[in-house]
Amino acid sequence: MSVLLDVQNLSTHFFTRAGRVPAVNDVSFSIGAGQVLGLVGESGSGKTVTGLSIMGIVDPPGRIVSGSIKLDGQELVGLDEAHWRKIRGNRIAMIFQDPMMTLNPVLRIETQMIETIKAHEAISDDAARQRCREALGNVGIPSPEERLSAYPHQFSGGMRQRVVIAIAMLLRPSLIIADEPTTALDVTIQAQIIAQVQKLAAETGTAIVWVTHDLAVVSGLSDRLAVMYAGRIIEEGATEQVLNFPRHPYTRGLLDSLPINNQRGQPLNQIPGATPSLLALPKGCAFAPRCALRQEDCEQGSIVETFHKEGRRWTCLHPVQDRAR
Repeated sequence: MSVLLDVQNLSTHFFTRAGRVPAVNDVSFSIGAGQVLGLVGESGSGKTVTGLSIMGIVDPPGRIVSGSIKLDGQELVGLDEAHWRKIRGNRIAMIFQDPMMTLNPVLRIETQMIETIKAHEAISDDAARQRCREALGNVGIPSPEERLSAYPHQFSGGMRQRVVIAIAMLLRPSLIIADEPTTALDVTIQAQIIAQVQKLAAETGTAIVWVTHDLAVVSGLSDRLAVMYAGRIIEEGATEQVLNFPRHPYTRGLLDSLPINNQRGQPLNQIPGATPSLLALPKGCAFAPRCALRQEDCEQGSIVETFHKEGRRWTCLHPVQDRAR
């Protein structure tokens, strides 16, 4: 399968009064057409900033300081705004966690959806409206014809999120970056949206980067899984391999903390400590202060990536050897 998105050595830093914050630090991954990549980790690990960097919408004081982002062979880093307007929404779309960050509260839903289509295609209003109706129906919104005339405040939070997902899918982009898109949805609608996303990827070849902290969601959705910690990808591989045979202690800690891996009536397992401040990362492995497997060499120098012959990679000098429970 050909590579659609290729991210190499991406670093996005925020230059604050307190100092430089390496929110994304030397991140590399690739994804093929029709594939789903799950990007998981705790809050503050750099998942969302990675997505914003790919979309070219990192706000000051943040900026991409190094690295390459190629979409179907085209370099995106350094593009001017005129070129970005042709790409955003058309070739790359992003679904934000908060739908009110995306929807204009004073415009009807149909206005916002039709304008999205007409910004990139020469199409009649009737044809655009028909496509909008179909898009709303595909994400489970009842009576889509009536809903097109509504304003965002007339929808529930979950319904607004479904509208945002429908807008992202309107032009069938080559790549969709989904930032916690099902957080506000109940489990039934969540399953429906995930099924629709999988169908879209399979039928149109759309690649999807699914940003989440929910391992249960990505376990049944993604083809590959990348785990982030303190601005870096610390483990990546086929989803089944990463979940069933984690190599990095942080990945193992995330899996051990799931309720299904704990005994009823007993306290949940948890990773001790907290994510370090990006302003003062520890020397060596950033996870070492919280790691039960750490040794003296973990806290010295830099960690060099180790690549597995089957496509697995991790950044750990003393990886986990046993299988997940």
